[in-house]
Amino acid sequence: MKRLTSKKVKAYFAWRTDEELRHCPDCIADACNEACYEFNHTDAKDLMKLLFFNDPIPMLHTHNYGFHTATGRHIIETTKDYYYEFKNN
Repeated sequence: MKRLTSKKVKAYFAWRTDEELRHCPDCIADACNEACYEFNHTDAKDLMKLLFFNDPIPMLHTHNYGFHTATGRHIIETTKDYYYEFKNN
C-alpha cells in the first residue's frame, strides 16, 4: 500500500490547484491511509483525489456515468469520518 504523508498532501494540492489548503494535512494523510487500509486499496492518494477533486477510482467502482455510486458515497463518508476523528483527537 502506498502511504500518504502530510508533505505529499501539501505537494499534491500545490500542484493540482491554486487554492489554499484549508484542512489539516496530517489528518488528511491519516484519514486516507486508514480508509485505504479499510477498503483494501493500494494507493491512499486515490482516496484523497476522490474526496477533494471527485476523481473516480475505477477499481473501487466509485462512479457510474459521472455520478457517485453507493460504494463511492460510502468511501467518501468513511474517509470524512476518519478525518474528523483524527482532527478532534
